[in-house]
Amino acid sequence: MLDTILNTLMKPTELEKKQLKSLEFHNDMPIDAYDTALSQKEQTPIISDALFKNKNIYVSKHNRYAPYPTHSHTFLEINYMLRGSCDEVVEGQKVHLEQGDVLLLDVGSKHSVGYLGTNDLLINVLFRDKEINLDLLSDLRRSKSVLYEFLLNRRIGDDSKIHFLVFGHEDEKEVQETLDRIIEEYFLERDFSDTIISSYLSILIAQLVRNYKVDMNKPMSKSQQIAVQMLKEINTNYQDISLEKLAAKYDYNRNYLSNLFKKEVGDTFSNVLTKQRLINANILLTSTTLPVAKIITKVGIKNRTFFYKKYISYYKIAPGSSRKEIKKSNDLHN
Repeated sequence: MLDTILNTLMKPTELEKKQLKSLEFHNDMPIDAYDTALSQKEQTPIISDALFKNKNIYVSKHNRYAPYPTHSHTFLEINYMLRGSCDEVVEGQKVHLEQGDVLLLDVGSKHSVGYLGTNDLLINVLFRDKEINLDLLSDLRRSKSVLYEFLLNRRIGDDSKIHFLVFGHEDEKEVQETLDRIIEEYFLERDFSDTIISSYLSILIAQLVRNYKVDMNKPMSKSQQIAVQMLKEINTNYQDISLEKLAAKYDYNRNYLSNLFKKEVGDTFSNVLTKQRLINANILLTSTTLPVAKIITKVGIKNRTFFYKKYISYYKIAPGSSRKEIKKSNDLHN
C-alpha cells in the first residue's frame, strides 16, 4: 500500500471527528442511496446501487469511533481489514476480523459493525452483482468450491445458502496485494482506473477461490446437481452445446431440462449460454488480434447482428471499442 494513500485513510474525516466527540453514530449516507420501499418492508435500512452512480465498483473507508447499526445492501460487499481489527455481526453471527482478513457479504445480508479505533482501518469494496459472472466461477473451481457454491446458490434459491464467507489473513498475501492495488487505483483516480479496478476484481475472486479451503461434502438436491452439470457443460463446450445434445447425452426430455435449468439457475439455458459466449468473445477481443468475424464464429454464434446487439447490451460498449480501450490502457501503463 502506498504511504500517501495509507496516510490519507488514517487521517480522521470530519464525520469521524464528530463521532469521536460524541461517541455516537452519524450517518453520512445520502438519502437517495437508500431503497426506501424495501427498507420499510424489511424494517432495516437497505442501501441500493444508486450509491455507485457512474462507477462499477465503489470503495470507501468505514467510519471510525462509533458502531455502525444493522443494515443491508442490494449489492455484494467485501470488508477488508487493512489495519487493526474489528467485530461484526452478520445474520446474527459474530465475526471477528484481524488485519488482512477479508469478509465477503451476500446481497441482502444484514450486518452491523462494531467500534473502530484510531488504528483500525476497515475498507468497504462494493460491486454490482453483474461483476461476478457464472462463467468466471465455472472456469475456476466449478461446484467444488465453497465460494462457487456461495455465489451459485444465490441463483438456484437454496434456502440453506451461505450468507457470508471469511478469508483468513494467514495465507492470503496475494489477496491482500490485489486489494491494495484496487484501493490505490480507486483513490488515485487515474485514467482508466475503473476498467483496471474491474479487472483486478476478477483477479481477486480467482485468488479467493484458489486459496479458500474446499468443502466437498455440502449436499445438493438432484435438480441442483443436474443444473450444476449443465453449467459445467456450458463452460466447457459453449461453442456447440445445445439443450438437444444435453438431453440426448443424459437421457432427459429437452423440455424437462429447460424448465429445470430455469427454475434452479434463475435464467434460461439460452441466455446463460449466450453470456458464456460473449465472455469468451470479450476475452478474445481484448487478448488477441483475431478479426471480429472470426471471433463470432469461434465462440459459436452464427448471426453477426445478434452478436453485436447482445455484446453491446451486456458490456455497454461495441466489440471494436472494447479492443481499443484495452489497447489504450496497455499503452498508458507500458
